[in-house]
Amino acid sequence: MFKEKTFLAIIPARAGSKRLKNKNILSLNNKPLIQWTVESALGSRFIDKIIISTDSMEIIELAKKMNIPYRNRPTNLAQDESKSVDVAIDVIDNEERTFSYIVFLQPTSPLRKSIHIDEAISLSIEKNANSIISVCETEFNPLWCNKIGKDLEMNNFLPKRLINKRSQDLPIYYRLNGAIYICKTEIIKKYKTFFPAKKSYAYIMDQLSSVDIDTELDFLYAESIFKYLSTK
Repeated sequence: MFKEKTFLAIIPARAGSKRLKNKNILSLNNKPLIQWTVESALGSRFIDKIIISTDSMEIIELAKKMNIPYRNRPTNLAQDESKSVDVAIDVIDNEERTFSYIVFLQPTSPLRKSIHIDEAISLSIEKNANSIISVCETEFNPLWCNKIGKDLEMNNFLPKRLINKRSQDLPIYYRLNGAIYICKTEIIKKYKTFFPAKKSYAYIMDQLSSVDIDTELDFLYAESIFKYLSTK
């Protein structure tokens, strides 16, 4: 589709999770959580290959059932402190074929769809970007936020210029939503980051599609959204 550009999707799914046990294989709307991401990647018009990086036998069995290649993740890359970019580099280094771009898709974003992936990939080509990072509008404006001391005193919690401001009068802020990271393979290998200093661009997603499951509350929220969408 894009002249000689190739795209490798990496889905990271380790076994351990402190805040929500076995979250990547929890059943969400009658499918294991990771399956939602696999299906969105399979539905992409541009992704050439998908690889699941995991240290979980359960996820390996799921990968086999879905006919998705997998990489047995080394133990040193399956720790709480392990970095996503190192997981990506491990897959790149053990892949026979060299791809132009890496599309890093975390399984904790079940409402990210194929169209989001394809729009982000198209943006990366349009901008000749080193990286594309998905974001969404913040649920709460950070200008309403501040630290609170042990005495709970709030005299200077908000600047005077904000005290009588309406939320709709404030500037819009965006946050990382964790759904899509696209980066040129050469950039990842050279700089070991998804956030190179130059030519990184945002792909803006809606808040509903930006649900990121890290806790039980996040999971319950995602379940409620699926139920809501099923009525539409």
